[in-house]
Amino acid sequence: MMTTTSIIDPKYCVLNIMELVITKEKGLGHNFIVTNMNDNILLKVKSSLVTIVTPRRHIYLHDAYGKPLLHLQRPLLAANESWKAFRGESKESNDLIFILKRSSLFQLRTKLNVFLPQNTTHVCDFKVKATFLGRSWDVYIGESDTIVAQINKKVGTILSSEKYMVSVFPSIDYAFIVALIVTLET
Repeated sequence: MMTTTSIIDPKYCVLNIMELVITKEKGLGHNFIVTNMNDNILLKVKSSLVTIVTPRRHIYLHDAYGKPLLHLQRPLLAANESWKAFRGESKESNDLIFILKRSSLFQLRTKLNVFLPQNTTHVCDFKVKATFLGRSWDVYIGESDTIVAQINKKVGTILSSEKYMVSVFPSIDYAFIVALIVTLET
């Protein structure tokens, strides 16, 4: 029996491979619509504009009905490009879900480490690694070779939007994987 890996909510863990399409909306900000292969909206991602008053980047993950699930926050001038994820719209440390950091300051290919709040070691719980050309990524459990999601970017044109085609493996929280994806290029 496979163990369910729920980070945001167990209802986002499914028994079979979950194929997602994440479409970046045109316009300002980093707003996305997440659908399944039948074009049913599953999640929505909205970002706030960075201003002098709010010198942090904020991204919010909502369910299909607009209920806030997750708040991602990053200081505008973060040297290590770290993100903190909180439940709902919270910024409180007791609502922390994960911290995402670049594995090193200088990288030829993106490599991100994800730490869950109960982790007291320097070994990450999940890792996101770009492939050689940087248009696709794999998500691994910690330092293992166990892949839990695969992400492929489809570059948009003037008439079409940028898309991510995502395969989330069984029993993995697909809302968590979406949260990782929206930090890749923001």
